Amino acid sequence: MLRILGANGLVDEFWRLVDDMKKKGHGVSANVRDKVGEKFQEDGLEGDLNRLKELFASGSMDNSVDKVCNRVCKIVMKDQWNADLEKQLRDLKLEFNSDLVKMIVEKLDVEPRKALLFFRWIDETGSFKHDEKTYNAMARVLGKEKFLDRFQNLIEELRSAGYEMEMETYVRVSARFCQTRMIREAVELFEFAMAGSNTPTGHCCCLLLKKIVTTKKLDMDLFSRTVKAYTGTGNVMTDPMLQSVLKSLRSVDRFEQSNEVLKATKEGGYIPSGDLQSVIASGLSRKGKKDEANELVDFMEASGDHLDDKAMASLVEGHCDTRNLEEASECFKKMIGKEGVSYAGYAFEKLILAYCNSFQARDAYKLFTELVKQNQLKPWHSTYKIMVRNLLMKKVARDGGFEEALSLLPMMRNHGFPPFVDPFIDYLSNSGTGEEAFAFLKALTSKKFPSNVTVLRVFEAMLKSARHSEAQDLLSLCPSYIRRNADVLQLFSSTKPDQCSSEKPLPAPAQIEA
Repeated sequence: MLRILGANGLVDEFWRLVDDMKKKGHGVSANVRDKVGEKFQEDGLEGDLNRLKELFASGSMDNSVDKVCNRVCKIVMKDQWNADLEKQLRDLKLEFNSDLVKMIVEKLDVEPRKALLFFRWIDETGSFKHDEKTYNAMARVLGKEKFLDRFQNLIEELRSAGYEMEMETYVRVSARFCQTRMIREAVELFEFAMAGSNTPTGHCCCLLLKKIVTTKKLDMDLFSRTVKAYTGTGNVMTDPMLQSVLKSLRSVDRFEQSNEVLKATKEGGYIPSGDLQSVIASGLSRKGKKDEANELVDFMEASGDHLDDKAMASLVEGHCDTRNLEEASECFKKMIGKEGVSYAGYAFEKLILAYCNSFQARDAYKLFTELVKQNQLKPWHSTYKIMVRNLLMKKVARDGGFEEALSLLPMMRNHGFPPFVDPFIDYLSNSGTGEEAFAFLKALTSKKFPSNVTVLRVFEAMLKSARHSEAQDLLSLCPSYIRRNADVLQLFSSTKPDQCSSEKPLPAPAQIEA
């Protein structure tokens, strides 16, 4: 503006603006001096040209905002506040503005008491009427433990004057309170900020909740107040927020208090998603917190949003991970007792797998058949497969596991699943007897005997493993149409008995009687 005024010959207006700028702490730049000086010289304005040079030579920039701020702060800082200090400030003949006052107050941050005295003095003397910017600058300076009362009075005064707390003020003071463990004051500040128009974000709320749950003693009243303040203005809690809080709970070994957190968030209208339910259920059961785990189930039921199948599976799985299979079984039975079996497949598979991984396949079988027969539970096909594989492990199979695995085949068929034959064939080709192979073939079908293709597959597996004696025993038990089958006869005749060093030569299949 100075350049425009000077370049257009508006000399009086130019000097008036220079005077106004000096009062407000601003100086004339070298660029303006050069451009306007050229114009003054062209127009023969020697007096104005000399005045401009003298202005710059005397240090026009001494009245920059920074320099003015430094002069004021130097006066305020060097002595106790008294009448003489106030006189020195008046003698500066400054015209205070919002930016200058803000800068001075912030520079006096190391002496909050003197910053407040200056803040009050310029207002009382009529030198400046405080606005939102200067109130917030003063609040940031006072937001410390030693000046808590003054801070609280100031922010109330700020709002009474029709101004709002800036987000920068909230963030800075809240962080300071949390760092000095003034958690109650941080919550009160959050409530104050949420009642205004510049409300803290969900991230701010989450940070505060995390600080609350990691304090020396968890104060659920402060937690609830924070949630209420945040959700009371129409905001909603989210899964990422709760997930972050749960992570903090776990970091201080307080995960068993997750239910208290859930109750507080429920008051704010929030119920966790199935994935988070799983996280909580798993965490509680893995820590062996039986009562808390049961409380979680009851809480979700009371909320009208039952734990979903994966969450229940996580609860069961957590008990399994702590080797508490009995509690896992009871938890599962409680689940299907309340909710039925329609969505229990995932949890049931986790339970069966846990038993098998603990080398208790036969106990798993007892539980499996009990629940299927008494509760009309329909296991997944993959659960049947887990059960069959583990029952046919060599040692287990010899102790009765083979017969138990066989009994699962009709159950699979009744549930509409194809028979799982591969583990049976592997077992028969390595250690099974002819009688076991025959029992397997009978169990495969509801008819008299399975297809020729299936029978041939069993014979081929046994003969390839050089188990000719067992294969012949099986053949002797088969129906006559199998014993006379051309493919069966060809298979036996093409497999030489001497391929097995421990076997005696078998008679030709054609000589075997029906």
